[in-house]
Amino acid sequence: MKSDNFFAELKRRNVYKVAVAYAIVGWLVVQIATQVFPFLEIPNWIVRLVIVLVAIGFPIALVIAWAFELTPEGLKRTEVADAAIAPRSSHRAWIYVVVIGGILSIGVFFLGRYTAGNATPRHSEAATATPQKSIAVLPLLNESGDPHDEYFSDGLSEELIAALAQINGLKVIGRSSSFRFKDRHEEPKAIGEKLGVSTLLEGTVRKQDDRVRIVAELINAADGIELWTRTFDRELKDIFAVQEEIARAVAESLKVTLLGSQDRPAQRGAPSNVEAHNAYLQGHFHFQRRNLEDYRKAVGYFDQAIQLDPDYALACAERSEAWTFIGDLTGQREPAWSKARSDAERAVAIAPALAEARAALGWVRFFVDWKFTEGLSELKRAKEFSPSNPTANDLLARVILYLGRLDEAERQARHAVELDPLSVIAQGNLARVLLFAGKLDEADAAARKAAELQPTSASSHRWQVVVAVLRGDGATALREAQLEPDEGYRRFELALAQQIQGDRQAADAALADLIANGRDQLAYQIAEVYAVRGEKDKAFEWLQIAFDEHDTGTLTLLVDPLLRGLRDDSRYKNLLAKLGLPGSS
Repeated sequence: MKSDNFFAELKRRNVYKVAVAYAIVGWLVVQIATQVFPFLEIPNWIVRLVIVLVAIGFPIALVIAWAFELTPEGLKRTEVADAAIAPRSSHRAWIYVVVIGGILSIGVFFLGRYTAGNATPRHSEAATATPQKSIAVLPLLNESGDPHDEYFSDGLSEELIAALAQINGLKVIGRSSSFRFKDRHEEPKAIGEKLGVSTLLEGTVRKQDDRVRIVAELINAADGIELWTRTFDRELKDIFAVQEEIARAVAESLKVTLLGSQDRPAQRGAPSNVEAHNAYLQGHFHFQRRNLEDYRKAVGYFDQAIQLDPDYALACAERSEAWTFIGDLTGQREPAWSKARSDAERAVAIAPALAEARAALGWVRFFVDWKFTEGLSELKRAKEFSPSNPTANDLLARVILYLGRLDEAERQARHAVELDPLSVIAQGNLARVLLFAGKLDEADAAARKAAELQPTSASSHRWQVVVAVLRGDGATALREAQLEPDEGYRRFELALAQQIQGDRQAADAALADLIANGRDQLAYQIAEVYAVRGEKDKAFEWLQIAFDEHDTGTLTLLVDPLLRGLRDDSRYKNLLAKLGLPGSS
């Protein structure tokens, strides 16, 4: 067959038309696969398979176009179709296929480019969530053979977190998130993605008598490849030097700079007495359990540590926090808060540059003494000394919120979550900030995340209930209130939910139960319920009781959305003036 006849035959058999139509439609399919599939989280191998199938199908389509003809009676071999008497109709359907396919292909292409451009900030957020210079210290495994030594391995893990937090330019994940993986066996890549870090530090601790062996391993989270392993055999008295060696090894590997003075153990408020350090670690172990019984046990161990080393600043700072919580939980505020105040001041006097000491003093000044400007100043100093310190970040976010600086509070709260993404405290505080800022959907999501992280924690359903109340959704408010694990907060949440449900008898009964059983600790919450009920006189009566009893709930007076109905009343403005929050006048 001559070349002219061959090309003419290609044209007669519609091979050109099929080639053009297939190319257009094939490109459309590839565009959908590459632009849409990733958004739907369809695996990349399926995208690659689609591209390969489109490429393989092209020559097959040309062969079929050569060998067969589409007729009104269906698909027939070309020879049979040519033998038909009826003249070949001028099918124009392929033109429509080409035009429509071309328009769709171009549309999907530019849509992909547009969404990719708009997704750039989100992508950069993901990139900042997983920066190259970032690390999580997984809990070191206790290999001492004695489960009672677990406090020591846990304590060493936390002290390494604190030491690494002093490294300039290094993102360090907080304890709450790292310790989520203590008893889990997950791949490094999965842990790295959940925590937003590129490297992991893990290892083992073997403590025997006055000796300790630490095996530390730095791992690349993306592929699980070991970057280095170091073994340290030391006497217990050299434990702080070992922490320093590990921190410097990490800094060298990640090409970041270690901050601070040469005397870092002193800067951390650490003791020279090994027994004092041992007692502190046991106290800290109980402190992290976050309940009244363990707070009291923690105070006992901190007492031992400080008796052995009166200049143990870190033990003083943490004992101050424990006393603060004990005062709140028992209702015996003044005796406990007096001790908290004394410990915080002592910690700062011993170690003025210790972030934990400044944070403890800032907490006392703001929440206990109601010296708001001084408390804010101390918390800012704590953050300056240790930008990655989760306690300083969390408390600073709360303080800024109480002052009505909602945008700044949200930035600070989100930063705290970034540093400790699996922390129930950080997530709960973010929920509160978003709620007070009026971002109800986001607040509800953050509150549910906090409840998921620690379902049994007190007030774990509080913000979900308040969101539902503000939406007027009584059914959801009641359901969430019934899930509240803490008896006191459950009474408060049920009183709100029943009011929104519109069942006056049930609402009255729930409020009476709250007053009968919670008047000593939940005076502010009783005022909130009366405000939602529209009973202003009763609301102000209980707000005054809360103020007189130094109830820390009163600190939300400026921003509490449940009190909106009171804000035009002169009594509200007078009470706010008496409280004296900076910038509230």
